[in-house]
Amino acid sequence: MGNVVAIVGRPNVGKSTLFNRLTESRKAIVKEVSGVTRDRLYGRGEWNGVQFSVIDTGGYVSGSDDIFEGEIRKQVEIAIDEANVIIFVVDVMAGIVDLDEVVAQMLRKTKKKVFIVANKVDNTERFGLSSEFYQFGLGDVYDMSATNGSGTGELLDDMVLEFDIADESSLENDGLPKIAVVGKPNVGKSSLVNALTGKDSNIVTAISGTTRDAVNTRYNAFGFDFLLIDTAGIRKKAKVHEDIEYYSVLRSVNAIENSDVCIFMLDAEEGLQKQDLQIFYMIEKNSKGVVVLVNKWDLVEKDHKTMKEYEENLIEQLAPFNDVPIIFTSTITKQRIHKALEATMEVFENRIKKIPTSVLNDVMLDIIDHHPPPALKGKYIKIKFVTQLPTHAPAFAFFCNLPQYVPDSYKRFIENRMREKFNFNGVPIKIFFRKK
Repeated sequence: MGNVVAIVGRPNVGKSTLFNRLTESRKAIVKEVSGVTRDRLYGRGEWNGVQFSVIDTGGYVSGSDDIFEGEIRKQVEIAIDEANVIIFVVDVMAGIVDLDEVVAQMLRKTKKKVFIVANKVDNTERFGLSSEFYQFGLGDVYDMSATNGSGTGELLDDMVLEFDIADESSLENDGLPKIAVVGKPNVGKSSLVNALTGKDSNIVTAISGTTRDAVNTRYNAFGFDFLLIDTAGIRKKAKVHEDIEYYSVLRSVNAIENSDVCIFMLDAEEGLQKQDLQIFYMIEKNSKGVVVLVNKWDLVEKDHKTMKEYEENLIEQLAPFNDVPIIFTSTITKQRIHKALEATMEVFENRIKKIPTSVLNDVMLDIIDHHPPPALKGKYIKIKFVTQLPTHAPAFAFFCNLPQYVPDSYKRFIENRMREKFNFNGVPIKIFFRKK
């Protein structure tokens, strides 16, 4: 189970601002009007070396207080059930209002760890105003300003203690490779699992969102042996009318986190859309291997150039991480589905690949000698040593005299050369420059 943090609370208390703070992003729209957050937002955070997923459960609600209360109740119920840690955000200036009490009453029934964040403590005059929130009986209250970041460190210090900080590399060592089938609803994920296993183990309909849970299936045939995980479709909040859909989204996030490789499915007729890219970025952010499966290829009118043009366009849209296998398939005709499995297992091998330090240095230092980093303000960067880090996904440290002056363009150059020399097709790799 991944480390999942759910942010709950009534509208307009600063949940989205806190989300942006924890994920160091600006994905969530922030405005002083309740109900601005319409999409479920998912981000990745890290503190003291511990990684976790953050979910802004803001959700769009409108109308009377009764509708607000009903929607918030759904949010909290789902967060209690699916998240590891819950952050309950309140407004220190408004104090306790009825909807806060609704949330608190539900949180008292859970055994999950709850952190109360008294937000909008933007200056010293507001310290101490949060004392009234202790009457919720949910534990400590953290004075914080999500806007300027004050108080965030104390919250994160305590929060990461609640997580499972076991080495993530254990995912690869606890048995079979874990392959997650992911994508937005109705792209054919369950059809793929059924085609591979030869069983109708998953319900398949033309209605998006049929699959609610992540279903694990042991696949042991044709020389392959792994766990295949069919995740529920990730769909936009604007198209979700049942609270059970949110369970599906959370479980899809967990499936990506706990997998080794993701088979990322697209609809050939629709092409790569914004929602698809969000899923792809989630895979990349979690450093998982990925194989792109363009499904329903049998429905596309094509000539001898169609596939090549489609692939080139897809690679351009997936940039900068576009060194990925792309397989065109049809789960109905079973076209190329075994080729997809072969590519998936190759990506898995690429992800767990360990390159000897001597080989790394022989190859990469020679490339660096011929193409050194550009000088900056008369300062010359000298890279002396490179080694692979003992992480769950490929990461490399280049030791040099002035790591702070290495430009991003040169980092991309190094990554591209490593991909050429050592074949990390389908795998995100991380490059670090460190002080020698």
